[in-house]
Amino acid sequence: MAKTFKEIQQLINDKGIEMIDFKMVDINGVFRHVTIPVRYFSEDILREGIGFDASNYGYAILEKSDMVFIPDLDTAMIDEFCGTPTLSMTGNAMIIDFPDNRPVAQYPRNIVRAAEKHMKDLGIADTMLILPEFEFYLFDEAGWTVNANEISARVDASQAHWNSGRQGKGIVVEEQAAYHIAKPFDRSYECRCAMVKRIEAAGIPVKYHHPEVGASGQFEIEPKLGVMSEMADATMLIKYIIHNTALEYGFSATFMPKPVYGEAGSGMHVHMLLLKEGEPVFSDDNGYSHLSEDAHFFMGGLLSHIDSLCAITNPSTNSYKRLIPGFEAPVTVGYATSNRSAVIRIPAYAKTPKMRRFELRNPDATCNPYFAYAAILMAGLDGIKNRIDPHAQGWGPYDFNLFELPDEEKKKLKGLPVRLEDALDALEKDHDYLTASGVFPEELLTKLIAKKRAECRRIAAIPSPAEFETYYNA
Repeated sequence: MAKTFKEIQQLINDKGIEMIDFKMVDINGVFRHVTIPVRYFSEDILREGIGFDASNYGYAILEKSDMVFIPDLDTAMIDEFCGTPTLSMTGNAMIIDFPDNRPVAQYPRNIVRAAEKHMKDLGIADTMLILPEFEFYLFDEAGWTVNANEISARVDASQAHWNSGRQGKGIVVEEQAAYHIAKPFDRSYECRCAMVKRIEAAGIPVKYHHPEVGASGQFEIEPKLGVMSEMADATMLIKYIIHNTALEYGFSATFMPKPVYGEAGSGMHVHMLLLKEGEPVFSDDNGYSHLSEDAHFFMGGLLSHIDSLCAITNPSTNSYKRLIPGFEAPVTVGYATSNRSAVIRIPAYAKTPKMRRFELRNPDATCNPYFAYAAILMAGLDGIKNRIDPHAQGWGPYDFNLFELPDEEKKKLKGLPVRLEDALDALEKDHDYLTASGVFPEELLTKLIAKKRAECRRIAAIPSPAEFETYYNA
């Protein structure tokens, strides 16, 4: 239900709010913010907005960089991490124009809404529901040094297997053996309960939370299905709550895909389904795994564009250290039921027509969620428009463990990109599905590719400790 200015004012009075905090999203999918004393919050701000310099947020604005931020009252919530009573809200970036301001086409929140409009205009569906799974690590300590004379990184978790000789109480977990492990080994239970209570207080229902496979502190929080544009906002908020709550409990949280060598990486698997007038688009009792023809075409679109999609859903050099065999991460372009080794997995437990869906398993939470969810939708819609049949393309179904295939058979399978540079090359060549109906502006994709290539060059130029180990005495 939409909130009115009067309702917000009542909330401000009831809670003794002193500051209004406006959270904006930069090109990386990171919150930035500006705060005003509560006495300056007025209905004029809802029309005229708060001015900011968009160039400092990384956007390639071809017009003027001076923009205004228009708050969305529906996103208003008490920010419990602020000592001063603070009401927080996000919103949309607009270009200053007369008589009305215009949406900034490159702003993440506007892009995800443009993708939803494109879906409705095609007549395929009117709602996309998604469910991202949030995997992350909680460390007692984390630090790094990148200097000319020292290159190092260090993390620690008291229950990690490497502490078996010094932990003192024997409460350690074997490598890759922490999945659903209970107390006393689950040391962050209270911290995660606090996270979940805050997430739910923000209006985001949570399905469950639990320890994940990584024994040095990997966990998962999974919300329930939500409307794509709302879940993009929720993704930002969930990460914000996880980071800040972790600090309160003495932990450091990271969504880095592969922070620990030899342990499971952290992904952000995205479940998805489409509805039209409330009815499921993806359900068919006679289809493979009870999925409709359009569901298969949607999967075909995802798999057809997966290389370029990775540049948006897996936009860090570290992302590709996770996408390797042996750690439950997908490495093969294909689809199957209940098979975690394929890029697309169809959960067998989703039996009712309105819950029939599939998950894309390669994304991770270093992505900008607005860009990632919009890109996933655009790829799937392109598959439906062009009737891309994943079975006819030889992408499955793979109803067997792809990791256990003989090497000769594995060579016949198509794999995901192994480096960010490869994904960026693919995005340069294959992005028409993203620019359809102007959803992703060409100049934004150009800016993203250039930015990520610069990251790749910088990181490639830095020697690693593993190189010292391998080559120092060569």
